[in-house]
Amino acid sequence: MFSDIGGLEVVTLVILAVLIWGPDKLPQLIQDISRFIRKIRTFSESAKQDIRSELGPEFKDFEFEDLNPKTFIRKQLSENHDLKDLQELRSSFDLRKEIDEVAGAVRGTAPAPAAPDPLRKREAPEAAERPPFDADAT
Repeated sequence: MFSDIGGLEVVTLVILAVLIWGPDKLPQLIQDISRFIRKIRTFSESAKQDIRSELGPEFKDFEFEDLNPKTFIRKQLSENHDLKDLQELRSSFDLRKEIDEVAGAVRGTAPAPAAPDPLRKREAPEAAERPPFDADAT
């Protein structure tokens, strides 16, 4: 949650806290905040235990972190053996290589792909031949 806060920001927050509440009230404020956080943690843990006990034994390995959509999908994909082929296909697909091939074919520096593209309507110009330049169009 606070992983993007650097050292300078923490020092600035401490200095602001000392200036706002003063050095005499700051320890009591820190104790109150830590006590409040402890109560919230205790409340959330007891709520989790109540939910687990109400769900029954079939949900004994239920984790609340699995309710996060990213975690849920990642877990389902890793457990599904039917999708191993999809993962192999995904790992074999190299986007940088595909882009380099297309860019090379457009520039005429690399051979065009062996299979013709059905969406392509006209042939690419030869490497020595340049398209006509229209000065009025630019």
